[in-house]
Amino acid sequence: MIAPIFKHRFLILQLAKRDISSKYKGSLLGLLWTLVTPIAMLIVFSFVFGTVFQTKWPGNDEVSQAEFSLNLFIGLSVFWYFSESINRAPSVFTSVPNYVKKVVFPLHVLTLSSLLASLFQLAIHLGITLLASVLLLDKINVYLLYVPVIVALTFPLLMGLQLLLGSIGVYIRDINSITSVLLTLLMFLSPIFYPLSALPQGIQGYLILNPLTEIIESLRSVILLEQAPNLISLFIYAGFSLIVFIVGLKTYRLTRRGFADVI
Repeated sequence: MIAPIFKHRFLILQLAKRDISSKYKGSLLGLLWTLVTPIAMLIVFSFVFGTVFQTKWPGNDEVSQAEFSLNLFIGLSVFWYFSESINRAPSVFTSVPNYVKKVVFPLHVLTLSSLLASLFQLAIHLGITLLASVLLLDKINVYLLYVPVIVALTFPLLMGLQLLLGSIGVYIRDINSITSVLLTLLMFLSPIFYPLSALPQGIQGYLILNPLTEIIESLRSVILLEQAPNLISLFIYAGFSLIVFIVGLKTYRLTRRGFADVI
């Protein structure tokens, strides 16, 4: 698995660049939209929830409007990252039939290029969040070094899901619609609009099973609370991510030979 990735690393980067640039091809601002869109969203969220609805962050009425907006934006950024990666997963192989049918090509590197394209957008969002937290809240601390580590823990999880859903998607095309419905449910079952601590103790245990929960809570801890994340929880999350990756890889290897016949 690692050897083809290293061997085709330049191809992976080129495919990722193509995915990113294709979204904004022909537009006047081009890649500047990657900055304009999240900044506009952050401003809108701040105005709607902070000024219009005057919403308070659950469990802490002393949170300022800026902190409320950044808490919300961190949660949404993580969800958008997962959503984009998983939404593309069912068609990651069916969208390139020539690679499947006519070319001897390590198809699993497509999942990594797709993941890198999604990661690029997350990096922009987190960069804006970090900049806003420093300028508006004067929050800068050594725990920010945990941010790339926290994000890196999602790699095996999302790559495993892409391999799993992509392999199943070749044979069952309905998986795309099923995934969209599950992602909608996942958004409201994740601590995006509220902190995990705002829920009853009994429900918190179930929400921990959500793969977004630990990432969102850990990023909020290091960026806004200026605290170290729960290392034990991150270690468990890393193990879970690895298991998902292995399951996805096994599924891909078992089904790969039939791709050309089905597509």
